[in-house]
Amino acid sequence: MKTVERKRARRLRREEGLPINEIARRLRVAKSSVSLWVRDIELTPEQQQALRAMNPAYNKQLNGSRANAARYLALRKQAQESGRARARRGERLHLAGCTLFWAEGSRNRNTVRFTNSDPEMVRLFVTFLRQCFEVPDEQIRIACNLFADHLPRQWEIEQHWLDVTDLPRTSLFKSIVNVYSKHSKKKRQNKLPYGTCRVTVSRTKSFRASTARSRSTPVSSVQPGWNRDVCLLRAARTATTGN
Repeated sequence: MKTVERKRARRLRREEGLPINEIARRLRVAKSSVSLWVRDIELTPEQQQALRAMNPAYNKQLNGSRANAARYLALRKQAQESGRARARRGERLHLAGCTLFWAEGSRNRNTVRFTNSDPEMVRLFVTFLRQCFEVPDEQIRIACNLFADHLPRQWEIEQHWLDVTDLPRTSLFKSIVNVYSKHSKKKRQNKLPYGTCRVTVSRTKSFRASTARSRSTPVSSVQPGWNRDVCLLRAARTATTGN
């Protein structure tokens, strides 16, 4: 074992905070050896900062990350402003669809989801995606949430929701089946004949603009003494009848 080189490597790392490449160059040993010798040495914050400043690759990554963050922030603000501007125009379908998302939707960073047991609500939301955001059918996915007693009719139920949304079977995710609890005695109340359908679109622009519309609409502007079910029914009637 190269005891002398090991001691010098540890001193250079601890006292001067040199990078592994530089230590290996000075001692004329392999980088893997230096890495093994100094791996337990903790650098001070100042030494860590100095190493980052000496690393061109790290600096490029950091600058690139900052540029990407600024670009995506600008895109997000642009989409949100577009959603607010469209909201102010008072388009009925846009209002209805965003109200549905506001009341029954969910999201993560880049995905819009809408879940409901009412075929008309699901049909309206898919129409909203197609007409207001020009989402192509291949980007729309649905999944069925079923109960154990739905299993004999699973194919029929899945086809029901595909017909409602006018989508091909390739748009169908695997159905989720809720099995009976051991305490349920295989009985449940308030049965839903077709379970529920979840519509999913992984499209950032749709999420940004629809949530911008939702945030720009105070509850009092929908209806004084706002009630979720009344709001949903009014949104659906507005979009389908124009009244």
